[in-house]
Parts: sequence; C-alpha cells; structure tokens
Amino acid sequence: MNRNLAKLAVPIGVVGIILLLVVPVPAWLLDILIIVNILLALVILLTTMFIRKPLDFSVFPSLLLAVTLFRLGLNVASTRLVLGEGYAGQVIEAFGHVAVGGSIIIGSVIFLILVVIQFVVVTKGAERVAEVGARFTLDAMPGKQMAIDADLNAGLISDIQARERRAEVSSEADFYGAMDGASKFVKGDAIAGILIIVINIIGGIAIGMIQRGMEMGDAVSTYTLLTIGDGLVTQIPALLMAVSTGMIVTRSTADADMGTTAGTQLAQSRNALMIAGCAAIVMSLIPGMPMIPFIVIGALLVWAAQKVKVRTAREEKAAAQPAPEGMTMAETTEELIEQMRVHALEILLAPDLVDVVSGASDDLLGRVKALRRTIAMDLGIVVPPVRTRDSIELPASCYVIRIAGVEVARGIAPGGRVLALGDALEALPGTATVEPVFGLPGKWVPSELRHSAEMAGATVIDRVSVIVTHLSSVVTANAARLLSREDVRVLSDGVKQVNPAAVEELTPGLLSLAEVQRVLQGLLAEQVAINDLPRIFEALSLRAKVSVEPEGLIESARQALGPALVAKHLDGRTLRVVMIDPSLEQGMLEGLRPAEQGTQILLDQRSMEQVIESLRVSLAHADALGASAVLVCAPALRPAIHRLVTPQTGVAVLSYQEVTSANVEIETVGVVRGVTASAA
Repeated sequence: MNRNLAKLAVPIGVVGIILLLVVPVPAWLLDILIIVNILLALVILLTTMFIRKPLDFSVFPSLLLAVTLFRLGLNVASTRLVLGEGYAGQVIEAFGHVAVGGSIIIGSVIFLILVVIQFVVVTKGAERVAEVGARFTLDAMPGKQMAIDADLNAGLISDIQARERRAEVSSEADFYGAMDGASKFVKGDAIAGILIIVINIIGGIAIGMIQRGMEMGDAVSTYTLLTIGDGLVTQIPALLMAVSTGMIVTRSTADADMGTTAGTQLAQSRNALMIAGCAAIVMSLIPGMPMIPFIVIGALLVWAAQKVKVRTAREEKAAAQPAPEGMTMAETTEELIEQMRVHALEILLAPDLVDVVSGASDDLLGRVKALRRTIAMDLGIVVPPVRTRDSIELPASCYVIRIAGVEVARGIAPGGRVLALGDALEALPGTATVEPVFGLPGKWVPSELRHSAEMAGATVIDRVSVIVTHLSSVVTANAARLLSREDVRVLSDGVKQVNPAAVEELTPGLLSLAEVQRVLQGLLAEQVAINDLPRIFEALSLRAKVSVEPEGLIESARQALGPALVAKHLDGRTLRVVMIDPSLEQGMLEGLRPAEQGTQILLDQRSMEQVIESLRVSLAHADALGASAVLVCAPALRPAIHRLVTPQTGVAVLSYQEVTSANVEIETVGVVRGVTASAA
C-alpha cells in the first residue's frame, strides 16, 4: 500500500501543480502549500548534505524541475489572491508585516539581497560548476570504460562487477548532463521571481487606485507589502534549492556525509586551529572591538586544537603499542616463515622504482595480473602469483626477475623516462641502452620528450611496459620450471569435470601425476601450449600402454597437437620448410642412440658444424624472401635434432607426421646438407 502511494505521489503532485496555475485556491490552502514548499526545500537541502556521493540523489534534477514548477504555481495562486482580494493568507501577511517590520524599504532591500545572493552568487556558480562537471564527466567516460575493460581482462573484477561499474559510469554521465540542464531551472526561477514582483507591484497599485478607489499611498503600502511578502515566501525556498544545486554539483565522492567529512578535515590540523584561536584573542585587544565575543571564540578554537593534539597522541600511542606478550612469538614465527619461503616468481625493484607499484589497474601489479591471464590463454598454464618487493641492494633504477629464488633476468627502468626504440635517436638526449627482450638498440629519454621521439619515428615504451614485456619473455622461456605438480593436479581436475574418461583412463592407472608433469614440462620447454589437455591425455593413454618412456610420450602428445603446432608457423595457408638431405637424414637415423636425457645423434664435430652452418644458410635464404621457415625431419629424429640445432639457431623442428596432419600447402625453401660419411 505504501509503495503504491509513493508511486502515485509524484503524478498526483504534478497534476496538482497544473491545477494551481488555472484554478483559484482559498487563502487557508495557500498557507498550507507555502509551508509545504518551504519545508520541502529544507528537506532537499539537508538531504544533499547527508549523501555520500551525488549519484545517491540521482533524482535531484527531476525533483528540481518539479519543485520549481510548484513554486511558480504558488506564485500564480498568490498573485491571483493579492490582486483579486488584497489578502493572500497569514503566511504572506506575516512575511510582509512581521518579517520586514511592515516597512516597504526594508522589505525591498531584503528581497533584493536574497535575489543577489541567489542569482549572482549561488545560481551563477552552480550553473558554471554543473557545466564543467558535465563536460569533464563526458570527456572522461571513454577512459573510465577502457579502465573497466582493462580490469575485467586482468581478472581484477568479475563480469557482474564490470556491468555494475559500466552502469555507474553511464549513470554518472547522465546525472551530470541532467544537472547541466537543471541548473538553468534555478537561473530561470530567479529571473521569474524578479519579474513577478515587478508585475505584482505595478498591477496591485493600478488595481488599488483604479478599481478600489484607494489613494496612491494606501495602494502602494498595501500591495507592495503583500507583494514583497509573497516574494520573500517564494524566494527563500528558491534560495534553498539554489544552495542544494550548488551543494550537489560541487560534491565529490566521499566515504561519509558532508558534515562528518567537513568536521574531520577541518580538525586535521592542530596548528591551523591554534593560530586562528590566538589571532582571535589578539584581535580582541584592538580598541573598539567587542572583547568578549573574540575571546570566547578564540578560547573555543584553542580548546579544539588541544583536543586534536590529545586525539593525535592517542592514535600514535595506539599505533606504536606492541603486540600482546603471547602473540609476539607467533607473529614473529609467521614472519620468519614467510621470509624463508622461496617464491616461484619474484620481481625485485630498486627503491626508486617502487612508484610503479601503486595498486591501480594500470600500474605494474595490474599489468602483471593481466599478463597472467594472457599466458594462461596462450600456454595453458596458470602462472603463480608474482611477488613484488623492493630491495635496497639493487642499483638505482634496476629490477631483477627471480624464479625459485634464483635471478634469471635483470634490467633498468629509470624514473621519469620512457624507452625509445629506433634508428634516428642521436638528436634526442638520454641514456643509450639495449632492449632486454629483442636486443634492439634504444635510448631512455625524458618523458616530456615522448612526442618528439614519436615524431622522429621511434617506438616509445613506458617503464611498466618494459618490465612486463621482460617478465613475459622470462615466464614463457621458463614455463616448464614454473609448472608444479600441484598445478598439474589442478589442471587435471579441471579436465575431469568436462572429460572424466580421459583423466580416469590415464591416471593413476597408466601414468602417475609426476610422469604427466614431466610430459607437460617437456611440451612447455619446446613452447608447445598445453591448453588442449583432453587431447594430450588421450594421446598419452594410447602411448602409455606401449611405453612410458618420456620422450615417446612427448612425441605422441605433439602428434596429437600437430595442426596447432603447424598453425603458429603458417603464412596464410603455406608452411615454408627446410628439409634434410635424404642421405644425411639416413646417416642420422643410423647414428641415433638412446641416452639418459633422450635420443642423441652421433656426429663428429666437423659434421655437426657443417649441418648447423647449412641450416643457417637455408634460414637466411628464407628470411631474405621475407618469410620464416621450420625444419622438418623424420619423427624418430625430431627430439634429437631439436636438442642439436634449436639452442644455436632458434628454429622450430617439426616431424613429417605433424606437418602432414595439418593439411596445408608446403613450400621448401632450403635443404640441409652435410658429410654423412662421418656419421658413426
């Protein structure tokens, strides 16, 4: 019932306001409506003071229009009574006689002062703030939407939270846009109030003298006082609404209402209160100044300063208070254990680099979280949380990346500078360097010269991007080391939910979790993504029934992923390959021998150097054609050849089965030749 009444209150109120414009109302009803108008404006003003952020009072623009229309309707109704009957109720009469002492001059001055305060000061300022707020909010809207998308992609927020934030950003833009227009209602209301007063005075004097036969002085006295009373009755709520408008458009988001926030922030400086109190006491000594008020107010300010001092001392004492006796050992032990623990992945920062860690979604921490998500999608592993801390042992502007407590990479990222990569950097001031991932020459230039570097054709990278790119390269190269047995268990449980047969057949009946981990690590060591675990597990189940030798298991998994392996090296639908001379390949097969770390090809030093050199020539020929190539060979040779040539040339090695399973066009761009006679 209450909900239905609330739903109908506004429509009924708007219809009533329209009726005010055309239907005469008695004086007693006008008194009630004027009181409602004043108290409604007061409630709205107080509400704007107690909200925490402007969107908590999002109905304010519409409410401002309704209240302004209500006040103008009261103006029409009171004008009808003043001009028609010479009496407009007790409220207007009280304001005309009691509030201004029955004086036309006093009433006029008070009314003009209220008009100046509302129109010149409050309304003008609120209008300008609303206009600027709307413009800045709309300009910032795309950036806020991009920040929300970045947080969502980084995994910092869920889809539901992202939708809520987008809705809040959209509502904020709509609110400030509406406030920009609603502020014009307040300005128009002030102008309408002045015009109504002038019209009422002229019309009242004319009616009094012409229709009622009153003397000039009596007509001026009677109708001017009533008109000024009417103006004051409506101008005071108008002023309250103007103040409410200014209050809400100047309010920024806070954690408490305005009173609490203002009290807390005004009392945060003891020195300010003490100086103001002493100044008030000194001013009381000026001849002619009222001594008692200055002394009382100054004493109150000094007393408030002392209270702030006591509160600050209490807070500092509480912060410095040691932990209870029984808790000291437990906390100390936990801290020592945490310090002793070897973290899987760490970033150490020099003290002058801690500014890149601010907790926002676009700083180092946010970018690292986004990187974890990207690597999970690309490689199929969940990178362990990256521990980030500072170290006073590092040189200035230096950072170090550790895996399992061991340093694997190091770089620099000077503060206030960006990394410019390109050839024409001689004219730019800065420190020459080498990009840590791709080995490109670059220069750390001042941030203010970013635009100049871009105009010079350089690629400009900020400090955080340099660190994150370096971290990405390290993680990708060491993905096998980062895959723990617990990670394998979690991944297996995930596969079991969607494909339980693949997991139940493989573990623990055919392979243990440790053996599965070894296979997955072998795939990651060759930069093979393991995100298609069901297919990998099915291939391992078939191979494990024949042999559990790790190299064979890895090759079986690779053959199952053949199309995906080939897809990374395609140029359209074409795969450019480097073949091995058949006689050389036959000699390698004859020289293939098992070893503890996998199969090896027995070649003398000269033959091995000739094979690698021939491969380099073929790869260089492919590069000259503007394409990259892979080396293909017999399946039995692939592991051994990979260990032989990839560390020195970086080329990917695929087997014939892997290539043919992809159903692509093959273009041979080179042949590796060697001295087969030297094969053992």
